[in-house]
Amino acid sequence: VQLVESGGGSVEAGGSLRLICEASVYVDSTHCMGWFRQAPGKEREAVATIDGWGRITYADSVKGRFTISKDDVKNTLYLQMNSLKPEDTAMYYCTASLDRSRVVDGTSRLWGQGTQVTVS
Repeated sequence: VQLVESGGGSVEAGGSLRLICEASVYVDSTHCMGWFRQAPGKEREAVATIDGWGRITYADSVKGRFTISKDDVKNTLYLQMNSLKPEDTAMYYCTASLDRSRVVDGTSRLWGQGTQVTVS
């Protein structure tokens, strides 16, 4: 089972990026999926999650700027990030689990390798 992130990069403040997480066929519409991020010297934090019922959570710091979505046909998770700020700079990770609570609290065993987002 694999999760592969892409779409990261370097942008100026106010810019946009769209992160993509491609999941193997063993991750399907019943899985809850989410995006986490970790900045240097800081703990990993939840950014956004979406479950099989379409229930979505966002960190307060990204509400109104980030949008999480998924394409169940393509087994792909997205994170549209607008109005980026320097404090959004971090490595962004995709995670998935059949247990929604494990995605929400970051204890899922399935993680991607991460994609770097740098905002200057």
